[in-house]
Amino acid sequence: MRVAVTYENGQVFQHFGHTERFKVYDIENNKVVTAATVNTNGSGHGALAGVLKNLKVDTLICGGIGGGAKRALSEANIKLFGGVSGEADKAVEDFLAGKLKFDPEAACSHGGEHHGEHHGDHVCGDQGCGEHHHHGN
Repeated sequence: MRVAVTYENGQVFQHFGHTERFKVYDIENNKVVTAATVNTNGSGHGALAGVLKNLKVDTLICGGIGGGAKRALSEANIKLFGGVSGEADKAVEDFLAGKLKFDPEAACSHGGEHHGEHHGDHVCGDQGCGEHHHHGN
């Protein structure tokens, strides 16, 4: 099995579509045998699913993720565990132990958690990461 985690400074990075690297773990007998970080070279939301597919990843652990990316992952048959935070290595250990805390409804958050420094001029919600039609229309 091959598990990828959105990765930054040892932590699970919170915006799938903005992640600059994945940490990819090869799992055998429910243990991590190798782990390597892979640069995404700035691929955007949709392309990231393709990056994971090319890496033969079958499971993704991440923080927030938009609807379009969720669809792309399911089309690539990649299992998604979103809404995860904390240390990437620990998340994978917890996943293997069957006790990963994840949120099946995880999406790009629209309140509170805007890490402005990662966004430049793009904030999830302004141009929409997926289909969010609740702007009072």
